Amino acid sequence: MTQIENMANDDNAKPPSLFWTLTEGRAVFELGWFYSLRPLMNRLPSGDGHPVLVLPGFLASDVSTRPLRGVLKELDYAPYAWGLGRNLKFDDAREAEMLALLDSIYEDHNCKISIIGWSLGGLFAREIAKARPELVRSVITLGSPISSNRKYSNARKVYDRLNGSPDVAQSDRMAQLNVPPPAPTTSIFSKTDGIVAWRGSVQHNDPGYPCTENIEVPASHFGLGVNPLVVYLIADRLAQKEDEWAPFDRDGLKGVVFRAPANQ
Repeated sequence: MTQIENMANDDNAKPPSLFWTLTEGRAVFELGWFYSLRPLMNRLPSGDGHPVLVLPGFLASDVSTRPLRGVLKELDYAPYAWGLGRNLKFDDAREAEMLALLDSIYEDHNCKISIIGWSLGGLFAREIAKARPELVRSVITLGSPISSNRKYSNARKVYDRLNGSPDVAQSDRMAQLNVPPPAPTTSIFSKTDGIVAWRGSVQHNDPGYPCTENIEVPASHFGLGVNPLVVYLIADRLAQKEDEWAPFDRDGLKGVVFRAPANQ
């Protein structure tokens, strides 16, 4: 078992420290940084027009992903909001709505879809990609609690209050959350995330899923969707040709800014 697999199954898993949680207000500065660099983002690698579905985080709505979708549109993608209101609950009906949306987008474009999910939205992105692998081109998650150990998230208790305690079937499914979808999957995380501890966002090494990677960025949890460094990574990952996925190139200074956890 690798070090990263041990992290995913650590019985001593815990959420981020109170210090990082209390400093999540720095997301305001990341948003300001985003808009100050917004004109330069048009110079990022452009796309091939394929659709990109963007899912918001827990308690958030499509308003939170609007800045990112605006950039994607200008980079020649076809961005889609999820259109399901606030991300509060997850049940069979909500999953069916997301799968219906995925089916509809595919029918409109007749090509595979990339899915970006912020926080809890990233967990959903992975799950619907598992359910519709033939429709999904790639998955990118931002600070998402993708570990089978739910103790890594500060939002777990609030989620349980809204959704109830998991039943047997849900618990069995949650035990498989760390299994990636059969599509190229990038997990972008921050060691200064104040909501989801970074260890809970790391994908473990698995020979059966070679197209997975983890990329660390300096960011807050609430700022991940607008942090210019994250936008750069998203543009880089989406611009790859279909079926020609390769891990992020960390040559030069990129290796200093965008790090990988041990054993990656």
